[in-house]
Amino acid sequence: MRHAHSPGNRNHPKSAKKASGTGQNTSSVQHLSIDANHAGQRMDNFLITHLKGVPRTHIYRILRRGEVRVNKGRVRQDYRLRTGDVVRIPPLRRPEPSEDIPPAQRILRSIDQAIIYEDAGLLILNKPSGMAVHGGSGQRYGVIEALRALRPGAPYLELVHRLDRETSGCLMIAKKRSVLRALHERLRRHQVDKRYLLLVGGQWHGRARKVEMELRKNVLRSGERVVHQDPTGKPSVTHLRPLAVNRNASLLEARLQTGRTHQIRVHAASLGHPVAGDEKYGDKTLNRDMHGLGLRRLFLHATSLRFRLEDTHKPLQVTAPLPEELVRVLESVKLRIS
Repeated sequence: MRHAHSPGNRNHPKSAKKASGTGQNTSSVQHLSIDANHAGQRMDNFLITHLKGVPRTHIYRILRRGEVRVNKGRVRQDYRLRTGDVVRIPPLRRPEPSEDIPPAQRILRSIDQAIIYEDAGLLILNKPSGMAVHGGSGQRYGVIEALRALRPGAPYLELVHRLDRETSGCLMIAKKRSVLRALHERLRRHQVDKRYLLLVGGQWHGRARKVEMELRKNVLRSGERVVHQDPTGKPSVTHLRPLAVNRNASLLEARLQTGRTHQIRVHAASLGHPVAGDEKYGDKTLNRDMHGLGLRRLFLHATSLRFRLEDTHKPLQVTAPLPEELVRVLESVKLRIS
């Protein structure tokens, strides 16, 4: 990526200015020209990566307000950048570099031990529940910041996709831009088989079901994301299959055909089978009962990924074992995976 230039170099970013009494740097307007290495990246992901230290809530706010422009026009957060685009970024305040606090060693060790697959261009880890993939929204760092702290010499580390903070399991991180673009294309073409395990309330009747609905995402002022069914929303498809069932609870496998925010949780709740431990779309009575059985988190785990590697075209399947705390909950509700 390079800065865009114009006659007289008016668009070249000026040096950062210190905001008096705030302990922060205030940048000037930036104009960035997109090269082939960043073409195809979503606008919000590009800004999150480029604007290190700026809270995600603020990034989404300036996008909603139209303060970020591409080729002098407003764009949505899901706009995909093209080679030659000129991105205007407004003045922003960022923490002083000295204020950056590296992730605690305990967190770094847990992320390092969570790696379950790695090759020259891709890394897959079993993300712990309770850790966001990105810093922000009350967290100084997330999985990607921890990985970069673990590997300060790595030339490239970017998230391929996301998992909710409360969800554990398989998370892909690209180590090369070419791998990121290839996997994004596979995801768009539904060529990545993603499976999840979820415990839901109530007895599941019948066999597998395909759930289809349009979902719309709202981002609240706090930065919290809330999803609801809306005819004007984006299409979403989940295939749900029962693995173990009793009168009080059911263990399901979810196969995603699309990857909308909170998709599995909203789909399961719409069928009258809310995910155990879901405080946003779930059932309070179910959550209280499950808490009494030892559940202290959302029972949703990204258990496996399967796709073909770009260079060899050989199939790759990676499985993240179910965390012990979830295994104990299954034992408490007397459910076993056959």
